[in-house]
Amino acid sequence: MRVNCVGAIIFDASDRLLLVKRGHPPGMGLWSLPGGRLEAGETDEAGVRREVLEETGLRVEVGRLAGTVERPGPGGVTYVIRDYLATAAAGAPRAGDDAAEVRWCGPADLARLPLSEGLLDALTEWDVLPRASRNP
Repeated sequence: MRVNCVGAIIFDASDRLLLVKRGHPPGMGLWSLPGGRLEAGETDEAGVRREVLEETGLRVEVGRLAGTVERPGPGGVTYVIRDYLATAAAGAPRAGDDAAEVRWCGPADLARLPLSEGLLDALTEWDVLPRASRNP
């Protein structure tokens, strides 16, 4: 079974990437982009806005599609994840929903934190990381 998911790639004015620490499976304890499963009939843009608000408290403007990845899930599920560039429009980051923590991460954090498998490779391949973050 394929499950449609979305994620948001959000940078602050200092080119730090917003990441959430997953509080529940899959990926519990790993840092990843805010996002999750689409609800029935939901557009990607609406899903990105909803997931980011639920997980981080931020309202965002959704930009272009950065890229798509497929990740295996439990019970033979395949997560099809479409990650979009987004800009914080209102709010202050705070952990909510299934996020255990939320924080702005610079290059050193990206090199040190336990990231979801393939996250840094995908962001690099899609050429969305600021220059300073490409070789942490």
